[in-house]
Amino acid sequence: MEPLDTILTAAYEKKASDVHLVVGSAPVFRIDGKLIPQTQTSLMPQDTKQFVKTIINQEMWETLEQKRDIDFSYSIAEIVRFRVNVFYQRGALSLAFRIISKEIPSVASLGLPDIAKKLVQQPYGLFLVTGPTGSGKTTSLAALIDYVNQTLNRHIITLEDPIEYLHEHKQSIIEQREVGSDTVSFKNGLRASLRQDPDIIFVGELRDMDTISTAITASETGHLVLGTLHTSDAAGSIERMIDVFPGGQRDQIRLMLANVLLGILSQRLVPTKKGDGRVAATEMLVNNTAIKNLIRAEKMHQISNVLQTSADQGMHTMEMSMKKLVEDKKIGRSHLVS
Repeated sequence: MEPLDTILTAAYEKKASDVHLVVGSAPVFRIDGKLIPQTQTSLMPQDTKQFVKTIINQEMWETLEQKRDIDFSYSIAEIVRFRVNVFYQRGALSLAFRIISKEIPSVASLGLPDIAKKLVQQPYGLFLVTGPTGSGKTTSLAALIDYVNQTLNRHIITLEDPIEYLHEHKQSIIEQREVGSDTVSFKNGLRASLRQDPDIIFVGELRDMDTISTAITASETGHLVLGTLHTSDAAGSIERMIDVFPGGQRDQIRLMLANVLLGILSQRLVPTKKGDGRVAATEMLVNNTAIKNLIRAEKMHQISNVLQTSADQGMHTMEMSMKKLVEDKKIGRSHLVS
């Protein structure tokens, strides 16, 4: 079997988004959303174990043996970086690599709504980017953070699992903390960040009640908090954040969220019409008076109506975005829901 770096370099050159190394299968690249085997040679248990041994140290190996999976980042010098998950399945080791571009893309190149740039310039509040796994949430937030870094004087703290894009200090100061090595958890890192004089805090994932509660509180107390959720649309994102709390706390959280929320960008990646990549389809919510009232009144099902009628404020639904992409001949009509 080829050396691991040879396989990973080939994936980068073929513009794959992910690499899967699984016992009993040839190396598989995900290219434009499709899984494509690369050779006729299947991996053996000793192959994947050796791959793992070449990219982790003894301490990480002990963690893997204890927890049965581990997340970390890996780099091939001067070429490419990866987000890596190593895990056991059927008693053998598997590796999943997400390829991370060395260059942080611009907001414009990703096709993100212009209003998102205005929202991340606000002095405080909560801004979310949501979507399924692999929809480019981290990339979009990296682009928005880089935009702030280029244009504003801010102290930015990121909490990531693991660190993906590497930011340089420009107009802003950026400190990147990796969960597991620089801080124990998102919850601990977020609480500690409030004592580190941040202007902006990026939380890689708002995954539990304590983290969401602290994020809302930080937004209330003069910080801009950026975060991600694995939800498909704006209404579902709001409901998810509220529903993690016990019933007796939900009314209070609903009122707090209505006050601190700036906006929600939901996205998914769609194959291009030319078959040369994928493009982001988006839904954009801006928390205006109408949205605030719907959140307070528990009428999230009516949010879509506001998005459809508030284009002048930068809002749109996913369906509107998809239709625009079809009109611009970027995606095929088959992606529209009839």
